[in-house]
Amino acid sequence: MKQYKKVEKLEKFSFAVLKIPGSKSYTQRALLCASMCEDTSQIIMPVLCEDVLLLKEALKKAGVDIETHNFGFSVKGTISPTLEGEVFFGNNGTGSRFFLAYACLGKGKGMKIYGVPRLHERPMGVLIEALRKLGANITCLEKEGFLPVVVRNGNIKKTSLKLPGNISSQFFSAIMLISPILENEMEIYIEGELFSKSYIEITKEVMEAFSAKVIWEGNCIKIPYSPYKSTKFEIPADASSASYFLMIPFVLEKGSVVIENYEYPSKQADTKFLEFLREMGGKVEIKGSKGVKVSFKEKLRGGEFNLKDCPDLFPTMCILCSVAEGKSILKGAPHLRYKETDRILAMAKELTKLGVKVEELADGLIIEGRNSFNPAVIHTYDDHRIAMAFSILGLRTGEIVIENPDCVKKSFPDFWEYLDKLYEENR
Repeated sequence: MKQYKKVEKLEKFSFAVLKIPGSKSYTQRALLCASMCEDTSQIIMPVLCEDVLLLKEALKKAGVDIETHNFGFSVKGTISPTLEGEVFFGNNGTGSRFFLAYACLGKGKGMKIYGVPRLHERPMGVLIEALRKLGANITCLEKEGFLPVVVRNGNIKKTSLKLPGNISSQFFSAIMLISPILENEMEIYIEGELFSKSYIEITKEVMEAFSAKVIWEGNCIKIPYSPYKSTKFEIPADASSASYFLMIPFVLEKGSVVIENYEYPSKQADTKFLEFLREMGGKVEIKGSKGVKVSFKEKLRGGEFNLKDCPDLFPTMCILCSVAEGKSILKGAPHLRYKETDRILAMAKELTKLGVKVEELADGLIIEGRNSFNPAVIHTYDDHRIAMAFSILGLRTGEIVIENPDCVKKSFPDFWEYLDKLYEENR
């Protein structure tokens, strides 16, 4: 049965001070690195969202000892996971790809990796073929190159690989994450233009925090044998989650928002949102190494924005451009069509419902800003980012209803509680 949530108008907004939950990208990478340490690691302040919890349960089924504490997770790993039974990943593309690579190190009768139908539509072929070249034993159960798969005993060894840069950075990250515990040196060559480069940089940062060595020169990533060592790793605030709240003053055309634990500069590409705001005429103030304040000064103006390295900002930028003056062009992210849904098509459809003029591009949208919006029920396509982005516009109109509001649990389970607090503090 479908659920719906009407977003009430936020009439008297003036000021908000927030702390944002930890990064899903960092948490999942830290879990993988810790799972390949023989001693116990601590992951401090992880985000306890659906994707992270699904990965956590899969790792536990593979023999990793993970306990939850007030500070986060303690993790005692194994470099030889147990391949028995099956693991479910929902629509967690990142976690399923990382875990697939990790499972190829294992032994046992075989483990099935599967998810919801949309996950089975998301491309895995490049990663599967790369792992097979390394010696993995992977069988696709329904369609070659896609989940569900079964992983059985293989014989993973290092070699040189070439991977296309324009499909998914997660393929690079998955191979990188298992490389330090393999003998000899891994060489991964990037073919063509690289999309979402920052996510590979995050992978490198987390691996190095767990004592692995990663040498990235030009189009080649080299990883020598350098076993992971246990550590304490603190998860930074999620820049993607922060973007929804940072756009509030500009959508409502009043007030200020401070995020106290926002790190800038950061390897998180979604901190580029601050640059986009400045380009559109927004007021942005950096508060030391942690903390940012944005304030409404004047109506934002449209512009041209390349999202090649920060595709998760696309829904947020769509909403921001819809309230800005003039036309905006969002481009550079054809890989958005392979996310939780085809985000380009989905955002075009839902913006059109609101009366926004849009033109669909192969790699983005052209959006004409406006002052008023039609009432609408927003179909979220079970996509957390679509739900959260449109809910912020609902604070302005009071006439937006979000279908399947619980989909935010994928990355930001407390999102609606954060909005409730805004109403309470701005009565």
